[in-house]
Amino acid sequence: MKLVRAGAASVNQVPMDWDGNLKRIVAAIDEARRRKVAILCLPELALSGYGCEDAFHAEFVHEASWRSLERLAPRTKGIVVGVGLPVFHDGGLFNAAALLCDGKLLGFAAKKFLAGDGIHYEPRWFKPWPAGVRGRHVRGGKSYPFGEALFDAGGVRLGFEICEDAWVSNRPGGALASRGADVLLNPSASHFAFGKQETRRRFVAEGSRAFGVAYLYANLLGNEAGRVIYDGATLVASEGKIVAQGPRLGFQDGYLTWADVDVSLNRLSRARAASYQPDLAAGEEGLARRPFRFPRLPPGAKPPAAPAWESSPRIKEEEFTRAVSLGLFDYLRKSRARGFVVSLSGGADSSAVATLASHALRSARVELGPAGLAGKLSHVPGLKAAGDALTRRMLACVYQASENSSAESRSAARAVAQAAGAEFAEWDIAPAVKSYCETVSKTLGRKLNWKDDDIALQNIQARVRAPGAWLWANTRYALLLATSDRSEAAVGYATMDGDTSGGLSPIAGIDKAFLLKWLKWMETHGPEGSGPVPALSVVTRQRPTPELRPAAAAQMAEDDLMPYEVLDVFERAFVRDRRSPADILRTALSRFPKTPRARMKEWLARFLRLWCRNQWKRERYAPSFHLDDANLDPRSWCRFPILSSGLEEEIAKL
Repeated sequence: MKLVRAGAASVNQVPMDWDGNLKRIVAAIDEARRRKVAILCLPELALSGYGCEDAFHAEFVHEASWRSLERLAPRTKGIVVGVGLPVFHDGGLFNAAALLCDGKLLGFAAKKFLAGDGIHYEPRWFKPWPAGVRGRHVRGGKSYPFGEALFDAGGVRLGFEICEDAWVSNRPGGALASRGADVLLNPSASHFAFGKQETRRRFVAEGSRAFGVAYLYANLLGNEAGRVIYDGATLVASEGKIVAQGPRLGFQDGYLTWADVDVSLNRLSRARAASYQPDLAAGEEGLARRPFRFPRLPPGAKPPAAPAWESSPRIKEEEFTRAVSLGLFDYLRKSRARGFVVSLSGGADSSAVATLASHALRSARVELGPAGLAGKLSHVPGLKAAGDALTRRMLACVYQASENSSAESRSAARAVAQAAGAEFAEWDIAPAVKSYCETVSKTLGRKLNWKDDDIALQNIQARVRAPGAWLWANTRYALLLATSDRSEAAVGYATMDGDTSGGLSPIAGIDKAFLLKWLKWMETHGPEGSGPVPALSVVTRQRPTPELRPAAAAQMAEDDLMPYEVLDVFERAFVRDRRSPADILRTALSRFPKTPRARMKEWLARFLRLWCRNQWKRERYAPSFHLDDANLDPRSWCRFPILSSGLEEEIAKL
C-alpha cells in the first residue's frame, strides 16, 4: 500500500493580473500543504489567466508568465504542483502545464488537442503539440523536458491531460499510462454550461478506470474575463470512482478538494488489465526525476463533501441562479463598479435581473462575511458601514411609467424591488415621450398615430427610459443592467437603446420559456440555503407584455410573436442543431401535435424572417453570460451574416 494525498484546487483569476493571480495560487498551495496534500493540480493557464485573448501574442505576456513561474517555484517546498501557463517554445506558443516539485521546476507538458469550437479560439493563439514528440525547453541556461513529458516525484509518476485532451476519443492518458503514469493531472479552463458537471465526472472516473491511475481535475472559477463563467469544479478519482468533489460556483478566491489515493492499488489494477501493454521501448526519454518524501498521513481523515444542492432535482434552476449570481458579482468587482441599476418594468425579464442581482450581493455576503465582502469590494466607499443595508446601498431599481403603463405593473415593480432589498424610484416618462412625438410630428407635417406609426410609437417609449437610467447609474458609479432575454434576441423583440441599454446583459443567454419557469421556482422554492421569494407572485401571475401600446390593445408578447415554448423549439433547432426550415417544421409539429400545420408554418416563417432581419441587434447587445450551447452571442458562439437572403426561398418551400 502506498497512500498519497492528492488534491485539486480552483482559483478565481483575472487575465494578466500577475501579482493577484500568483497570490491566489500561493494561497491554494499553502492550504493544500496545511491539509497534508502531496500532489496538487491547479487550473489551465492559471498564472496568466485563460482569457488573455490576442494579448497571448504579446511578448510581455509570455515573459510575465515566466517570471510568475520563477516566483512560484520556491513556494512549492514540500509539495508537488501542476499549474498552467503560456510558453513560447521553438518559435511557437504552447498552452503548457509546468510541474514543480519541492521548490524546483521539473519541466512542461504541452496541450495536444486545442479547443477551437464554440466559445474557444485556442488555435488562434496556440500550436498543438504533436503526439509522441518529447522536446527540451532551454531557458536561463537550464534545459527542461517539454511536450509529451512524464515526471517522477519520489517514485510516483505523473503526467498531464490538459482540459480538451480529456474530451477527445484518443486521449493522451493512454500513452502516459503505458509509460507508467500513476497520477494524471488535468488543469482545465472548462466554461460553465448546464449539466456539464456530470460529463466531467464521467470522463474523470473513466480516465481513472481505463488508465489505472489516480486522476486530478482542477477548473478555473468565476467570471474571469467578462462573458464566460467557470464553475470551479474540482474532482479526484481513483480506482475508477470519484472519491472527492469540491464545491462549485462559490464566492471565495478558490476551493481545495483532496482524497487519499492508493497508488499501489491503481498499479495492480492496470497490471491485471489484459489490454494494458507497458511501453518498454520508451525508457527514460522525456522523464524528469526528483527525490520527494511524501508526508505521513493522519488516520481517518475524510475529504470535504460536495454541497447538498448538487443533488437537487431542480439542478438547472440551482445552476442558473448560482452561475449568473457569481458572474454578476465578479463582473461588478473586476470592473470596479459600485453597484447595479435596473430599469424595472414589473415584468418577467427585469424582475429576474433585479432578483439575480440581489441574490448575488446577498449570497456573497453570506459566504464571505461582512469583512470578506468589504475586502472583495474595497473600491466601494462606505461599504463596511452599510451593514444589513448592503443590498439597498448597491442595487437601485426604477419604474418608468408611460401613458400605457398599468397600475398592476407599477405595484409589481415596487413589490419586486422591496423583496430584492433595493432602493426604488418611480419616474413619469410621458412628458418626454410627448415632447419627442411633437418634435417629429412637426417635421413630418402630420401627427403620429397608432395606425401608421405603431413600431415607432412603441420604440420611443422604451428608448426614452434609457437616458435617465444611464444618468442614475453614472451618478452612482454603478453598472446599468440590460433586461432582454435570449428569446427576444432571437427575433429582435427588443428596442435597441431601450431595454437593451446597459453595460452587461445578464439574461441574454437564457430563453424566456425557462426564465418563466425559473421565476415560479424562485417564488415557491428558491435555491438551497436561500429560500423562496414569495413577492415574485406579482410577476408570475401575469402574461408577459411590454405595455407599449394603449391599454385597449391588450398587448401580449406571445400574441405579437408566438408561444415562447414554440419559439424556444425553433431557436434550438435552428441555432444549436443547424436544422433546415423543413426539418424544424417537422420537429415542431411532433412536439406540438395539437397545433394546426398552417399556424405552425406561419410562426416558423415569422421566426426565420425576424431572425435574419435582426442580426444587427444581436451584434450590438451588451456582453452576456454563456450558459448553454444555444447561445446567440455572435462574438463568442453563433455567427450569422448581418445581411442575407432572409431565407425567403426556404420559407417559400414550407
